[in-house]
Amino acid sequence: MSIIDSFDKERFIEAIKLANLELITYINSNLQDSDLTYTNVTGFGGDNSLKIDIIAENIFIRHLSFFGDIFSEECGLLSDNSDFKIVIDPLDGSSNFMHNLPYYGSSIALKYKDKIVAGFVCNFVSKILTYRIDEDEIKYFDLASKKYIKRFFQESSKLAIFEKSYDSPEICSLLSKNKIKYRSPGAMALSLCDARNYRFSMFRGSLRSFDIDAALYINKDLYLYKKDDILILSLNKNDFDLILEIIKDI
Repeated sequence: MSIIDSFDKERFIEAIKLANLELITYINSNLQDSDLTYTNVTGFGGDNSLKIDIIAENIFIRHLSFFGDIFSEECGLLSDNSDFKIVIDPLDGSSNFMHNLPYYGSSIALKYKDKIVAGFVCNFVSKILTYRIDEDEIKYFDLASKKYIKRFFQESSKLAIFEKSYDSPEICSLLSKNKIKYRSPGAMALSLCDARNYRFSMFRGSLRSFDIDAALYINKDLYLYKKDDILILSLNKNDFDLILEIIKDI
């Protein structure tokens, strides 16, 4: 028996679709100049929150708090009364969003007694919601057409992702010496979620649940390296072994 058999999965999925769609609609139709200003609110991660961060968080809380305790990047843990915890980053890539760089979205992980049992990552630009819940296969839902779609991935990608590469010049130098082409687009959950489309997706820095839990569950079938402040996901064993060899002395 599944550990979330008693959980209303379909209602939860629909609530996540509605929350993402509401926020996308707000961004595209109702965004105000003041939404891009910093508030006096310090988020759980220690950074000052944008007004749009707070708006996004409130939308997700309103749609999802019925299903369990909310643990959000902005407000931290709202309550501790349920076996189910919903870990959310309501606006992954908020700096990209603020500077009009079209690569941002949301990340939602569902935990049951500290075990991740579902992951949802939505790209607000493509409007594609990627998710895996319980032991189901990965699904891709187009919020614009309201239809499930198929995704096609590169079987031999020539491009890697290295988020927050600007803080790791020594690794950048090693990647250059090994002629590995990479990008650092600036939205960690999105980049990890789509790891199977690249040679690998890598991040070096503080590994926070808000950024990684959903994507790690979605890609639980990929090769994973997670230690200290480095995380690597790869679909290809040769690429995975190669990047581990390159950074072995870091």
